Amino acid sequence: MWSELMDHLCPQLDTAFTASFAALPRLAEIATAASPETLGEVLSAAGAIASCSPGLSEPDSPLTVFSAPIEVLHDLTDRRLSQTAEAEEYVNLLQALLSFEGVEIWDRSLDGLHTGEYEVDCPYCGVNVFVVIGQDDRFCCTDDYALQAVQKSPLQPARRQQLEGLPRRLFARALADGQEGLAHGVRYLFGRAACPNCGTDFSVAERVMAGWIP
Repeated sequence: MWSELMDHLCPQLDTAFTASFAALPRLAEIATAASPETLGEVLSAAGAIASCSPGLSEPDSPLTVFSAPIEVLHDLTDRRLSQTAEAEEYVNLLQALLSFEGVEIWDRSLDGLHTGEYEVDCPYCGVNVFVVIGQDDRFCCTDDYALQAVQKSPLQPARRQQLEGLPRRLFARALADGQEGLAHGVRYLFGRAACPNCGTDFSVAERVMAGWIP
């Protein structure tokens, strides 16, 4: 049901239409009455739509026009986050929470914390770099590590005291919700890596963001 609906409201989870945003009040009503088994799907669907909205600084932003239902969706998401133990749902809900707040890029760039992988470009030589943030291993490489032995370059996590602003908030929230693995993944996402090809040191988060900036 939800996948079919999202094909119309938010194709590929990165395109929304006027009718998509107009559906947010109804989605807030559905979420308010939803069972615990379906609530996560409803909130994630609404979050995907909200993430396509122009920012709060834009005139007539849907985030402003539909601020009342978005506040309802935000509150339900905030509550649901502390109740779910499943990592994939947790990351989806965390992105939804950010989308309702108008946080750009990171409202759709945290899924690598669950999948364990980001693909970025080296800022110096331009080679494609796999940044692996797994439960048991954290490294970067330039070849398909799933199919062959590769040269790995270790990642350097940000120290807890170095985290500020959104990274600090994400780390503290995941830790408070019992998502220790995801919390420590945040430290690597906002840490540093060295390109295995040319040795250039770079910020992982900055390269992830660069992939979204035209």
